[in-house]
Amino acid sequence: MEITWLEDFVALAEHMNFSRAAAARQVTQPAFGRRISALERWVGAPLVDRETHRLSLTAAGAQFLPVAEETIRRLRQGRREALDAANIAASLRFAATNALALTFFPAWLRQLGAPVSSNAINLVADNMQGCEQIMLDGQAQFLLCHYHAAAATRLNPNDFASVKLGMDTLVPVSAPDANGQPLHALPGSPEQPLAYLGFSEQSGMGRILSASWAQDGCAAHLKPVFTSHVAVVLKSLAADGRGVAWAPLSLVADDLAAKQSLVRAGGEEWDIAMEIRLYRPRARQNSNAEAFWKMLKEA
Repeated sequence: MEITWLEDFVALAEHMNFSRAAAARQVTQPAFGRRISALERWVGAPLVDRETHRLSLTAAGAQFLPVAEETIRRLRQGRREALDAANIAASLRFAATNALALTFFPAWLRQLGAPVSSNAINLVADNMQGCEQIMLDGQAQFLLCHYHAAAATRLNPNDFASVKLGMDTLVPVSAPDANGQPLHALPGSPEQPLAYLGFSEQSGMGRILSASWAQDGCAAHLKPVFTSHVAVVLKSLAADGRGVAWAPLSLVADDLAAKQSLVRAGGEEWDIAMEIRLYRPRARQNSNAEAFWKMLKEA
């Protein structure tokens, strides 16, 4: 059995399409299919139902998927720990969603001060989906992201622990008109829905918005005109007058205070509160990572 077979299977479970998964794994589709078949022979049961109109995992595949993900993560973590023991890779490795990497992470490190400054730090910024995959693959020890109880993540609480670091808020913003009022004011109307600059599915804040609206309802009348997983892009387009966007307050607070490029598109009833959380695998990390986590828990 080869680790590449497990990585292929996880990619197939993510894309649910042989050609897209093969492209993501940078291998030809025939070779990719042979490796999935080889894994199925090793397991002793079909993992993928190829007979349905839309590809799906069999019961055996659904059962095996978290085992494959955990095995990949533990193997990569073990390699990191071996390198750490050889003093080759002793840095603290963080993944962070794009907005928090820009706004929260630098100030947080300064606040932590000396206990962290003695360590080399590696930070990878990505959308939430990418960050989750980085953690599942064992390529980072910690994940900094927004959290909302209604929005699911791929980080199973049986395998990952988290600690709350702070709070943030998704607020609706718009460019101001000549009188300083929102150019795109909530709620809009069925006859004239507001141009909406939304987060894509890869975005954690997009998940939070969707989950919150599904839970509490959304009374706004919106017409999607643009999507992105990058909050800074949505903020920029909103400032250009292209529509209304929900953005983290940590990113737009200065703009709202200045009341020049951005203003609130509606009252606080449109706000969505979020936590800022740091995740880690429950499995033991290297000594530096464990010491860092202990410091956070005791702070």
